[in-house]
Amino acid sequence: MELRLENITKKYRTITALDDFSYTFNEGICGVLGPNGAGKSTLMNIITDGIKPDEGHVFFEGDDIIKMGRRYRFHVGYMPQQQSVFSGMTVKHFMFYMASLKGMRGLDAGKSIADLLERVNLTGRADTPMGQLSGGMKQRSLIAQALLGDPDILVLDEPTAGLDPKERVHVRTIIKELSNTKIVIISTHIVADIENIADDIIFMNHGKIILKKDPGHDNTEDLESTYMRLFEDEEQ
Repeated sequence: MELRLENITKKYRTITALDDFSYTFNEGICGVLGPNGAGKSTLMNIITDGIKPDEGHVFFEGDDIIKMGRRYRFHVGYMPQQQSVFSGMTVKHFMFYMASLKGMRGLDAGKSIADLLERVNLTGRADTPMGQLSGGMKQRSLIAQALLGDPDILVLDEPTAGLDPKERVHVRTIIKELSNTKIVIISTHIVADIENIADDIIFMNHGKIILKKDPGHDNTEDLESTYMRLFEDEEQ
């Protein structure tokens, strides 16, 4: 499976968020590391077809995603960074609502939702309003909704932001279990999110890839040291 970005440029007035960006994502986990303003969120939005690039093309399995249209979006599951979920909805109601947006109905939706809530350990919270969940439970519910329809591409934007260490481990374990048959793209500025689970890592800044790493084979420098070396001035 292949998701290929070719020469993507996206500008917001005078700011270039992505600058002639090219990369090919394959099955497994790819971590996208970089400071705030590096272009990570713009990249995620283009991959999910939330915004269009000013220049360049995105191809899934050789097909231009703009030409694929709605058909492409059925291949994508997206977990946004913000937890602005529908606080008055129960977990189950929220999941059925998201399933309906993906065209899932009836028994198929119900079975998928039950399976996913069990997978993220939220079965016992199915009738709890979203607004009453802990931060970690909200994140797990957002992962579950991203998995509705069994998408080929899973895009996770800061999946462990604001979580305590125990919940971070739990969420990372769930993500790792998903990676065998999917393209999983994790955007984060937290090195610990991906250092033990990513198959590939790209470091971004100012809309460009400035370094690529293969954690399994490149042991010349640990990720934390690499991040600090590349972005120390950006984080001050």
